[in-house]
Amino acid sequence: MARINSSMQLTRAADYGVRVMIALASAAPGKRQSLTLLASAADAPESFLSKVLQALVRAGLVESRRGQSGGFEIAPAGGRATIRNIIEAIDGPVRLNICRLEGKPCHRMEACPAHPVWSRAQEAMFTVLDEATINDLAGHPRSEPDSGDVEPLVVVS
Repeated sequence: MARINSSMQLTRAADYGVRVMIALASAAPGKRQSLTLLASAADAPESFLSKVLQALVRAGLVESRRGQSGGFEIAPAGGRATIRNIIEAIDGPVRLNICRLEGKPCHRMEACPAHPVWSRAQEAMFTVLDEATINDLAGHPRSEPDSGDVEPLVVVS
């Protein structure tokens, strides 16, 4: 078996987050899903998925209710969320290289011949991660907004 030795790899938590969001978006509207059912759908351990779901609830992408009729369901913002939104809700900002951290200028930027490459690569990655919404991946067609005054989705982690 080949050993994977890469720091540019999606975390297991983010992978489970994407899987569980697709499962939630694929469920009947208004029907809550149990942790056990979601763990099976995401092929994830319940204890680990519980922590992932907590992060998604904090980000406003998933709603949870306790009790006999409790469970998890996708929030309206969750269906519009992109893969990048999910990853960042769980792992924080996605950055290809430390020099690309937002809010922190790279002191080597002017002299570093690799900086433009990192910048282009990160923008290309963002373009791909921002293209597909969870509803797209769950097979739900995008509905066109009634007004042009739609605000972009902002996920707070």
